[in-house]
Amino acid sequence: MPITVDIGGPTGAALVDTVFDYFGQIDQRFSTYKSDSEISAINRGDLPVRDWSGGMMEVMALAEHTKSQTGGYFDIRKPDGSLDPSGIVKGWAIRNAAEIVQRAGVGDFFIEAGGDIQSRGKNASGLDWSVGIRNPFKADEIIKIVYPRGHGVATSGTYVRGQHIYIPPGIGDYVSPGIGDPVTEIVSLTVIGSDVLEADRFATAAFAMGREGILFLEQAPGLEGYVVDRNGRATPTSGFGAFCQP
Repeated sequence: MPITVDIGGPTGAALVDTVFDYFGQIDQRFSTYKSDSEISAINRGDLPVRDWSGGMMEVMALAEHTKSQTGGYFDIRKPDGSLDPSGIVKGWAIRNAAEIVQRAGVGDFFIEAGGDIQSRGKNASGLDWSVGIRNPFKADEIIKIVYPRGHGVATSGTYVRGQHIYIPPGIGDYVSPGIGDPVTEIVSLTVIGSDVLEADRFATAAFAMGREGILFLEQAPGLEGYVVDRNGRATPTSGFGAFCQP
């Protein structure tokens, strides 16, 4: 996926390299597309739990906690029994990359990977960072601009990667054999959280809830959301508008 790292100051170039090196390590550990990754070894049964890395243990614990918080709508276990932590690793890795930048003494930065964003401070023009929410029906059009001001932003949807989010088996009224029903009522859901990990882990689950996802976000402390349904109708949570003021 595309990754953007914007860091100002004289140490920017070296720090960007450090951040990209970190993302490379995460990809090598968690990619389900690499046969030599740690997660692939786990799914083959080649790596017992006692030999899992600290990072893997942390992500698995986060995934289980998120599953509990969302009533089972977030589940990294696939129908075949294998594990795919992709729905939580991205936000976790971006948050950790942001911490690398902050530990280097940089207070103004913007990190984005696959539509999930963590920023702090100001951009090169001295203004608050802004994030555009894309029209899911028209890729070159922005339908809403938000100003995170240190919060994390994550968007889940089917308009870029196609259908890849399903209602977990056993959840909801109608469940297809093996994988669960695809989510078709909504096409885009943006979540703003205290940081990008919080936004990312709840964006996937809220999207899987379909129309009920925005209600879940409305009731969840510290989360705001903006959903676009298949008819092009947008619905925000009550506090979302506060992030749209420059």
